[in-house]
Amino acid sequence: MIFGLEFPPIQNIVEWPNIFGPADSWYGFNKIALINIVALAVTSILFILGMKRQLVPKGAQNLVESTVAFIDDGIIKQTIGEGGLGYLPFLTSLFFFILICNLFEIIPFFHMPANARMAGPAVLALITWGYFIVVGIKHQGPGHYFKGALFPPGVPKALYILVTPIELISTFIVRPFSLAVRLFANMLAGHILLVTFSVLCATLWVLSALVVVLPFSFFMLVALTGFELLVAFLQAYIFTILAAVYIGGALHPEH
Repeated sequence: MIFGLEFPPIQNIVEWPNIFGPADSWYGFNKIALINIVALAVTSILFILGMKRQLVPKGAQNLVESTVAFIDDGIIKQTIGEGGLGYLPFLTSLFFFILICNLFEIIPFFHMPANARMAGPAVLALITWGYFIVVGIKHQGPGHYFKGALFPPGVPKALYILVTPIELISTFIVRPFSLAVRLFANMLAGHILLVTFSVLCATLWVLSALVVVLPFSFFMLVALTGFELLVAFLQAYIFTILAAVYIGGALHPEH
């Protein structure tokens, strides 16, 4: 407690009790699980609405078509190139799901991005990791794919003793780890900042002696909320474009 301001313990910020099941157990159904289910449902509904056949797209269909065009032109064509259109459904689904999970940070009564818990980003990173490996094996064959990934062409053979372990770690270990940690850390940091200024505003409203500071803290809260909206989109975009880069690298072997 500082000057009468009491901030919640960190475990109350990042942990949520189960809605169903034992409150303190590792299994059960909590707010994070609910957000993931809602995000999955909303993503599915958007695609169903986007499949409507009408001459002039409106509402959800216009949103979905604009997003699909953005991912196709701004991500797939720039990173995968030819043959990348087949990966549009996966990348679009990934983008929408991550974005919706992130947006729950600023949605009333939730105020928690699902990706501020490590489990969600880790699962998404492992799915992406498995996906680009399968793409590489399918299009190059297992021997050619792993040989190209671990023994890049153009490197003197004597250097493979150094290069191969580095390629193994960077391609098959660091990639999924960095994908998960980047998304998790950014969303958790923003969540902690919003909670801090929310508690500050609520406490200053009660403490008349410090109410003069309230306008500043409220302005920071509004500004950070807008900033987190940008971060929610940016993190979904970064995760999706990196997934596309990894797929493109597996699809097109180096020569």
